[in-house]
Amino acid sequence: MTQEHELQRILKLQRDAFISEGAVSLETRKDRVCRMALAIFENIDAIADALSEDYGNRPAGLTKSFEALSWAEDVLSSLDNLEQWMAPVEMPGGFIQQKPKGVVGIIGSWNFPIILTFEPAMAALAAGNRVMLNFTEFHRNLGAVLSDILGKVFREDEVAFIQGDVETAQAFCRLKFDHLFFTGSPKIGSIVSAEAGKNLVPVTMELGGKNPVVVARDADFEIVPGRLAATRMLNSGQICLCPDYAFVPKEHFDAFLKDLVASLENFFPSYLTNPNVVSIVNDRNYKRITGLIEDAVNKGARKIEVVPSGERGKLPDPTSRRIPPTILIDVPETANIASEEVFGPVLVLHTYEDISEALHYIAEHPTPLAAYWYGEDSPEFRNFLERTNSGGVTRNDALVHALMPGAPFGGCGTSGSGAYHGKAGFDTFTHRRTVANVTQEQGVANALVDGSALTPEAVGGVDAALQQYIDQFKKQMC
Repeated sequence: MTQEHELQRILKLQRDAFISEGAVSLETRKDRVCRMALAIFENIDAIADALSEDYGNRPAGLTKSFEALSWAEDVLSSLDNLEQWMAPVEMPGGFIQQKPKGVVGIIGSWNFPIILTFEPAMAALAAGNRVMLNFTEFHRNLGAVLSDILGKVFREDEVAFIQGDVETAQAFCRLKFDHLFFTGSPKIGSIVSAEAGKNLVPVTMELGGKNPVVVARDADFEIVPGRLAATRMLNSGQICLCPDYAFVPKEHFDAFLKDLVASLENFFPSYLTNPNVVSIVNDRNYKRITGLIEDAVNKGARKIEVVPSGERGKLPDPTSRRIPPTILIDVPETANIASEEVFGPVLVLHTYEDISEALHYIAEHPTPLAAYWYGEDSPEFRNFLERTNSGGVTRNDALVHALMPGAPFGGCGTSGSGAYHGKAGFDTFTHRRTVANVTQEQGVANALVDGSALTPEAVGGVDAALQQYIDQFKKQMC
């Protein structure tokens, strides 16, 4: 556990260093970002091994693909554009200065702890800030590896790596940062935001939600079940972008369900000992997910567990924390799973007769982090974009909107506030300060105070200007 007084010491150390440094050069920013990126890439094998040990089982290929390769192009693109982003923006009468905020606190999430901690950290470093990282307590082995790696690469006044218990995280949220970035659940996010608000610390929130899927009637029903099954089962569903529920045309439902089950069976001919299955991260989350399933069934839902024939009766398995792919049908709105993000290998299926039923259902529920559409780029799809809201949208595939280099990634409403990746990340950790460049011969303050601007002639000119603007706004309305 890192005590609060130690956190305060680090914060003061970083703020003093930030103030002493003054303007942060392009070369220094690039050097810090590249040091962090290389620390991850050059130690990815040790990182993957430690993370698998913390999870119970997690394939190294999954860790390398998502925790390193997925963000590399975005960060390199940002470095290529960094000089341009740093430059003052000239405007009539002055300019807009791109100022680092100071000391940034970052709270990552446990499900993808590298990308969700270090990609925002690299954006903060690119913007010229110092960074304090609060790393999840769920991954003790990985935390030890990262602490050693970062300690060799960064001085504490540049980047500080902190891992502790819940009390450490709570104390971290109470620090008077210049900006706080949080990734996690809406429930914890509201607590973090409230604590930061006591110090008027600006907060960027990357949260989750109930991500919907709409399968349109013009979808390719030969590919949709497989892609949907794969998306739901990535990291055993422990991804904030995984689909939670799907709407399927009623007349296609039976065939769709059969193909969905067949896809899951094909992916997992074995499950208990399959090295490609990611364990649920800990006992608490294992019990939470199985509890959601049990609650839904008790309230009338129909459950389909996709279990290999030789493993029936052995799953779910609390020892290995493996929950088989589970499909729930006829889930009532009173079931907890209808409103709580699953974060596990469970998918709820709904049917629709008219597409408006699906769109209305999505629109009246809290805004999710992601929404998915399977089908053509049709007027129905465009209507879906107009009538629903989400952090991002991918058509005919999984997660792609979050992996597009340079594109902003973030939520809306209960799924978050603010964005990062590309220039959005630079902007998040930058204060755009307007500088009015007035010459000594110019100025309006004296004229307003001494009354020379309030003569009948001057007021007449003001009234004429006001009428001109009234006419222009009325013209815009037409």
